[in-house]
Amino acid sequence: MSNQPITNPLEGAYMSLMRGFRELDLRGPCVPSDLVLTGDHAFPLAMNSKGHVLMAASLYGRGRIVVLGHEGYLTAFPALVENALTWLRGDGSDNLSVGVHKDIKGVADNLSKSSFQATVVGAFSDNREVGVYVTDAYSVGADVKDLVAFLKAGGGVLIAGQAWSWAQQHPKENTLLQFEGNKVSGVAGVYFSDRRGEAECLPVYPQIPSSWMAVVLGKDFEDDLQFLLEGVSDFDLQGGNVASEVMVHGPLAFPIGTTSSGQAFLAGSYYGKGRVIVITHEGLLGRETLAPFWKNALRWLDEGRQGTVGVAQNISLNVLSKSGLKCEKTNFRGDLSVFVTKACITDHMEEIKQFVAEGGGLLIGGHAWYWGQSHPGLNDVTDFPGNKVLNVMGLSLLKKTVSSGLYKAPVPSQAIKDSYHFRHLLHRFASHVCHGAALSKHEEEHLYRLGTECVTYLHMKAHDCPSYKQVVSTLTHIVMKSGMPQVCDSCPVKSPRDHLLLSVGTEVYKVCPDPDALLPYLIKDNPLMPVVYNHRIKINVNTGGGGEWISTGVYLSPGMKTFIAMPAEIVNKNWKIQIGCQTDRLKSGGVLKRAPCVHEQFPVTSEMTQVWNLWGGLIYLVVPPKTKVEGVEAIVQMAVPAPYYKSGVTTDAEWTLLRTSPAPWAELEFENIILTVPSNVIRSLDRPDELATLWDAMMRAIADLAAIPHKFPRKERFVTEVQISHGLMHCGYPIMAHKATGAQLVSVDHIRSKGLWGPIHELGHNQQRRCWEFPPNTTECTCNLWSVYVHEEVLGINRAKAHPNMKLANRKGRAEGYAKGGKKLAGWDMWVALETYMQLQDKFGWDGIKKVFAAYHEMTDFPKDNSGKMNLYAVTFSQTVGMNLSAFFKAWGWPIETATEEKLSNLPPWSDNPMVQYD
Repeated sequence: MSNQPITNPLEGAYMSLMRGFRELDLRGPCVPSDLVLTGDHAFPLAMNSKGHVLMAASLYGRGRIVVLGHEGYLTAFPALVENALTWLRGDGSDNLSVGVHKDIKGVADNLSKSSFQATVVGAFSDNREVGVYVTDAYSVGADVKDLVAFLKAGGGVLIAGQAWSWAQQHPKENTLLQFEGNKVSGVAGVYFSDRRGEAECLPVYPQIPSSWMAVVLGKDFEDDLQFLLEGVSDFDLQGGNVASEVMVHGPLAFPIGTTSSGQAFLAGSYYGKGRVIVITHEGLLGRETLAPFWKNALRWLDEGRQGTVGVAQNISLNVLSKSGLKCEKTNFRGDLSVFVTKACITDHMEEIKQFVAEGGGLLIGGHAWYWGQSHPGLNDVTDFPGNKVLNVMGLSLLKKTVSSGLYKAPVPSQAIKDSYHFRHLLHRFASHVCHGAALSKHEEEHLYRLGTECVTYLHMKAHDCPSYKQVVSTLTHIVMKSGMPQVCDSCPVKSPRDHLLLSVGTEVYKVCPDPDALLPYLIKDNPLMPVVYNHRIKINVNTGGGGEWISTGVYLSPGMKTFIAMPAEIVNKNWKIQIGCQTDRLKSGGVLKRAPCVHEQFPVTSEMTQVWNLWGGLIYLVVPPKTKVEGVEAIVQMAVPAPYYKSGVTTDAEWTLLRTSPAPWAELEFENIILTVPSNVIRSLDRPDELATLWDAMMRAIADLAAIPHKFPRKERFVTEVQISHGLMHCGYPIMAHKATGAQLVSVDHIRSKGLWGPIHELGHNQQRRCWEFPPNTTECTCNLWSVYVHEEVLGINRAKAHPNMKLANRKGRAEGYAKGGKKLAGWDMWVALETYMQLQDKFGWDGIKKVFAAYHEMTDFPKDNSGKMNLYAVTFSQTVGMNLSAFFKAWGWPIETATEEKLSNLPPWSDNPMVQYD
């Protein structure tokens, strides 16, 4: 992330090309083509008020190209042509020789007084020593291959023309591929389209122009779908192949196969002069039921060349060879017509992109979900190997999965109207926000999806890519026009439209060139707060218990920026700075009382780091696991003071002032736990030391029952929030709870009179160990042992009072009902399962439970299945208390094995166990 304007190297090219121009008056007899731009390097030079691109430039290989939407512009704007020639001949080149095709001789006449040496030629092949070649879009003919090679090697090409009249004369031809000019310019991602562009007097902007009205789709793809889906009625995704979703985001990309909810698993795209198809699991390339489609797909990719289909070594030939084309196993090579490979490619990536750009076909199969799971912290859209090829082609494999099933193939004529396309719907939504255009029901239904895909797209952070900049500009315009919903507890977000604006506003703030200008449209109520300067944080950590957060006691307001100076010894050691404690990510959809993600992290890669967060938040230092650092300091340049109490450090006098600090979140750090609560609930907390004493006692009791030392290897954290990802509370680091719980956590009177069943339940979850857990049966059960123990042993609250389900009558009723119901383990869960442990506790006391947990600490080898673990537990408990409990556990329906019974046969049986009465 950066709060500075993005410096795009193409901006310098734009400024060179448009030097000296304040406007371009295109009004007159020339009716230009609207140009379609794709890839990473194509950028507009002139864009009219409707978003039509009438002039553009791009890079390819080591060369450069400028494309004008009408050949008349070559003579109408001699100064522009000279700018173009200067840029096209490349930086540092002294080659002033320019070849001009004879059909546009007027260009050479205009250059007669310039420093360029123009030569009129009948074809490019007449003089290949030129630095730049100028031609109209109709005269490339036999020079196509040579011109592409010239461009790739570092030459410059200026080409001009329009394709709309050609398209009218060739209604059955594919303009993108067959129009002469596109056979050259298309390689660099600039296409003459069959649409007329409106000629206007255009202002020349100081930066590359962009508009939300710019072309969203360069083609309707109906003819492509008709070819690809001939004889195909459905797509068989049944079975064990879990496919990824593919995001279709390029103007020349289109979905082919989708689920009923619109997730694409099969898509195609034009790229340069070639084509690509992606299927989101490589196993589907060999599926017999998809053979009719693969036959069509390979022929579509081959484009009638009848060339060789090269199939990578790790892909089966059987099904693909039924296409009728010659298929052979081979590594990538340039003389193929089509190359078939898996998405996890790492070799020849640039060569493959050039292969497609110059006319080759690419069939790529693979998923990104497993890669995403095995590479936490990396961005699947930008870091997954296959996406480094696919992204520029307008397609991206995601770690989201697609459900298996049999999916109907679309009807080509309807698919264009009904299918979801990221850019099309974004354009429609922009029109809705900016001009009040009504959205169809179908479009409204996809707004949730659009919001999610906008966030995914923005995560590319491809700031040097003009098409990315175009989307950022569009989203910024939308947010500034509509504002972002001011989401809160009393003003929740419910509609798909507001969901989209909330998601987009949050993410576009991170990537737009001027976030400070955008901030007032995102956060309407952002009062100034008093600040402290050069706030010092002492760092003494030993993270043997896993990574942890260091509280700083200071806060940043929404959008507020500060610098943090970090000690040199922790730079580039995987430390992070985190703004915000609410790290729960909410799913989009439904009712939202806050944005889905409200925290930010910044890697510590230098001694000075600037940090901020749209939503503000407490500042933390995030320490990686297995890290020991002592006696160093971090310094926060400027921040808002927060109420922060630390046992043994904060004095009574300091707390009297600190509890009035203006930040909305407060933290209380005790011996083994840190509580993060709304500041309003601690304003009247006079004796934090008494609260600390109580929490210290409860946390030591938790350690006692778990048979671990009183000093936790990592302090637990409890964070309250207006909305959390699931449940009333959930465990983890931090434990998350709803805002209302905050007042209970910091009230000694409440804790001692009412108890804290839920919070202790979550702390119990954090003590559960896989070796003595039998999920899913005991997941919500054994954690309650800590709730019962703490309430009785520390708070003096009897279990029956601590929770109504612990009343004796309820306990007996559950045991009896379970026994009479057949003792089926499917019903042995939560409160029913807890009764098993309570019966053991009634007989052997808490000391028996503690000794069992202690025994497990001495073990190293555990069964992985529930049956094995249950038998181990029966043996361990029996041997710990010196009594054969196999009959007791069998009475509860446990799968006790004969070997277990034999192992315990020398111990006295528990003959009067509570379950005997139900035999």
